[in-house]
Amino acid sequence: MAPYTDIRRDGLAGWLPAALVPYALLMRLDRPIGSWLLFLPGPWAFATAAPDWARGLWLAFLFGVGSVVMRGAGCVVNDLWDRDLDRRVERTAGRPLASGAVTPRGALVFLAGLLLIGLAILLQLPPAAIWLGVASLIPIALYPLAKRVTDWPQAVLGIVFSWAAPMGWVAATGGLDGPAFLLWAAGFCWILGYDTIYAHQDREDDALVGIRSSALALGEATPLFLGIAFGATIGLLAAAGLAAGLNPLFLVGLLAPALHFSWQVRRLDIHDPGLCLRLFKSNRDAGLLIAAALLLGRI
Repeated sequence: MAPYTDIRRDGLAGWLPAALVPYALLMRLDRPIGSWLLFLPGPWAFATAAPDWARGLWLAFLFGVGSVVMRGAGCVVNDLWDRDLDRRVERTAGRPLASGAVTPRGALVFLAGLLLIGLAILLQLPPAAIWLGVASLIPIALYPLAKRVTDWPQAVLGIVFSWAAPMGWVAATGGLDGPAFLLWAAGFCWILGYDTIYAHQDREDDALVGIRSSALALGEATPLFLGIAFGATIGLLAAAGLAAGLNPLFLVGLLAPALHFSWQVRRLDIHDPGLCLRLFKSNRDAGLLIAAALLLGRI
């Protein structure tokens, strides 16, 4: 049986010249789910606070392109840190740096190019949002280290992947206030949940190589934890919408993502890596349902 891996060589990677494919795989263009999940807290902020449709759509475009680029940059940083460990984990052994398809020097040059593109996008935003975007580089750089020193690297990822909520709020309104922090906290809890599901793919290999995760810490208690994390997500979203003065109709809209989260918890089998990956990916739909619910509150 072929080794288990989540690398896909079809899709966009299959259309690129052979020389570019390792770099596309390095920035995970074969798996756009990560870019979606990095992006989605931004539309939560735009849906709640953008002054008009034109501004909201323009910011969504900028954040969408920026999410692809910066998620790619984060993956390069992660794989530079982890290339030796990745060779020892079944799912990650085929990654370009671990397999030798891309050299560390090549990865650093590629990273510099991605960061320059990210900077060009960032400069389209208001000054306060620019500084907030620059500050995000700190947790991005620290995330690969977290899995070596804490059982909760998912918490660091939660900070990184929910960053688009406060940054999107600043880009839309020019400042930060209470609802922005509530959206950020909701995103943090959401990410704790879905990344714990993701981490169960590697639970056994991580234990062997000394990588720590919430999946290892929680084990069979994972469904209970997911119920708490996803429940907190819905509660914080409700609080954010009410604090922002949204039409109470958005509370009805939140029933859809709440049911989606309940389905994930009931469906989870932590001993089935393929199922864990499918449930993890389904959080794109959960994030879109949340954005739709918040938009409903602007009617």
